[in-house]
Amino acid sequence: MVLTKPELIGSLQHEVHILLHLAGKVDRAKLDYRPTPKQRSTLELLQYLTIMGPALIEVAQAGTFDSAAWTARENGAKALDFDQTLAAIAAQKEEYARLLGGMSDADFRTEIVMFGRPTSRGAFIVNLVLAGCAAYRTQLFNYLKACGREELNTMNLWAGMDPQPAP
Repeated sequence: MVLTKPELIGSLQHEVHILLHLAGKVDRAKLDYRPTPKQRSTLELLQYLTIMGPALIEVAQAGTFDSAAWTARENGAKALDFDQTLAAIAAQKEEYARLLGGMSDADFRTEIVMFGRPTSRGAFIVNLVLAGCAAYRTQLFNYLKACGREELNTMNLWAGMDPQPAP
């Protein structure tokens, strides 16, 4: 594996940190903002992110996608208010460690066929979960910018911290 298991867990936990940092910039009056009518609102995007990563790791571990289980998790996430959503995202730091902690190198290298494509469990987790986290946090960042948070910059997006003021 290109990443060690602790590095993968650390990367996913850092994604949680960045997502919570960005979510802390959301104006609660703009939770219903959506760029176009068919796109998720800010709240809907965050609700989805309460399940996306952990559920996809479980999919990789099972080696099969259970659409009924996915739909049930999605429906549960849709019932969360903003504060519950943030708490669920914060809990992912420990959830990622729990889900991945028991996996061996052989588990990560095991081949699965997902969505019609053969891949290893590890590649699936990196390409769908880790990359998905980066993509969706970028979407949230763009929502924030569109809602007037002009002060946000790459430090917010990539480091999960406010930029330091110029001396």
